[in-house]
Amino acid sequence: MKLRSTGLLIVLLGASAVAQVAGSAAAKPTGRAAIDGVVTKEPGSEPVKKALIELIAENQAEGGDYTAVSGPDGGFHIEGILPGRYHLFAERTGLLEVDKHRARTDGRVLTLAAGQEIKDLRIRLQAAAVVRGRVTDEDGDPLANAQVAVLRQTFVSGRSRWEQAGAERTNDLGEYRVASLPAGNYYVSVSPPPDFKTLIETAGVAAEPRAANDKAAATSYQTSYQTTYYPGTADRSQAAPVELHAGDDFPVNFSLTPSPSLSIRGSVVNLPPRSSAMIMLQSRDFSLVLNGAEMHPDGSFVIRDVAPGAYTILATVENGPVPMMARQAVQVVSNSVEDLRLAPQPGGWVHGRLRPESKGNGGRLDLSQTFLQLRSADGDDEALSGFSMGDGFSHLAHVGADGSFEWKSVPPGSYYVQLAGDGGANADLFLKSALAGNRDVGDAGISVNGGAVVLDLVASGNGGVVEGVVTDQKGEPVANAVIVAVPEMRLRTRLERYRKTVSDQTGRFTLHGVEPGDYALFAWESVDGEAYYNPEFLKTVEGQGSALRVGEGDRKTMRVEVIPASEDQP
Repeated sequence: MKLRSTGLLIVLLGASAVAQVAGSAAAKPTGRAAIDGVVTKEPGSEPVKKALIELIAENQAEGGDYTAVSGPDGGFHIEGILPGRYHLFAERTGLLEVDKHRARTDGRVLTLAAGQEIKDLRIRLQAAAVVRGRVTDEDGDPLANAQVAVLRQTFVSGRSRWEQAGAERTNDLGEYRVASLPAGNYYVSVSPPPDFKTLIETAGVAAEPRAANDKAAATSYQTSYQTTYYPGTADRSQAAPVELHAGDDFPVNFSLTPSPSLSIRGSVVNLPPRSSAMIMLQSRDFSLVLNGAEMHPDGSFVIRDVAPGAYTILATVENGPVPMMARQAVQVVSNSVEDLRLAPQPGGWVHGRLRPESKGNGGRLDLSQTFLQLRSADGDDEALSGFSMGDGFSHLAHVGADGSFEWKSVPPGSYYVQLAGDGGANADLFLKSALAGNRDVGDAGISVNGGAVVLDLVASGNGGVVEGVVTDQKGEPVANAVIVAVPEMRLRTRLERYRKTVSDQTGRFTLHGVEPGDYALFAWESVDGEAYYNPEFLKTVEGQGSALRVGEGDRKTMRVEVIPASEDQP
């Protein structure tokens, strides 16, 4: 199964599949749509049989989910489709759906009207690439259970991140094979197998005072196998990219040798009596929790076998009277980090009420399916995701029938509040005002440092609607273009102020719930991840967007010329 965006995974989790058999003799329901097409393998346009075709509704409250399987001639047919906007996928083992610029991990967008029939859809698949090889130790013996990862650089929330495109562990012969890779540039790394002997010895050391074991511990952990990048370096900045083409079977072998082991040593201070702390290390480059350590009885801790890189270290208090947490940014270069001090603080309680102002048509807003999200003003959303303290902290809070909401155990920091609704009946909703006490939150955000923060939020259903068409330089419509309304310069760090969508098969798009203000409207034929949140990336396209001013309740119609993909983009 191919990787998909988080939003589409949420749709799939809540969806109930409706099977549609190609060539069904059932009568087509009145007012329903239909599509048919063919799946081919490129180059050569060879028909692909047994490809799974999925049609997934963006709005599950109004649309459905449908499937079909391509026949011997590559053809498929789906009928009885509820009108709406859909994502169309095709899957076949060893093949990936592509267009001329990239793999279609998010599928293609189709807008279907009642009674509409779309014919002659062509879905092009391409052979996936494979990276394979062998991992050995310094004596040439196989290293089993080593983790080999194929990585690519992309943008997440506007920041450069390393994303794992695939990974496998080596077998007993030290062999691995990572398949189903789209064409593109990648980096390959290998992490050594878990050292259970070290884990057992570390647990023994943790049970005794640090001072009595410092010398022995330092001697025992002088060297170890380190994460290594192709062509054989522990320094990620020296890693060489591997260019993969469709159908490539690319060999990458590793030979690991022990090298000096880096560590992070420190202590947890100001703990409540009879409490302890769990320490976790999270990569800021990969957005992954990598390893951790237990606190010694004297408050000290050591995290071993740390590769160079940027990290966030987190300590959560266990057995304390209230949830407490500490977090700190750490940069590991060529030397171990010593004497790091972590001082946990209590989590905050952010709560309040969301009041509806209007729906725009005189109706009453239904907030029962509305969620609110806390976004870190410091850009540390990834550092906190999947990490709990006390009875747990989640960025999302459901709004109750009476408009009430709350976040418990909120880590210290600065936050913005944004709406995260279902995009259906309340698609034009936007957050009109936010008060903390009697203070307008404004651009400063909410400061949380323990204690309680009471919010008074007002939501309006009169968000702006921007619709239109994306065209190329010849005036022809462009399908599957990425359209983003980028706010004025002073608000470009506020990710909740952006609006994004994708054009359908006719080049048409609609942006809902646009907050009043000034924007630049961009359309990209292809864009790397979420690069449009990055100020440096936006500088490269300054002047290529269309100026847009949106007032409350406005409905704008725009024609946007697409920014072509670069010729060297995979």
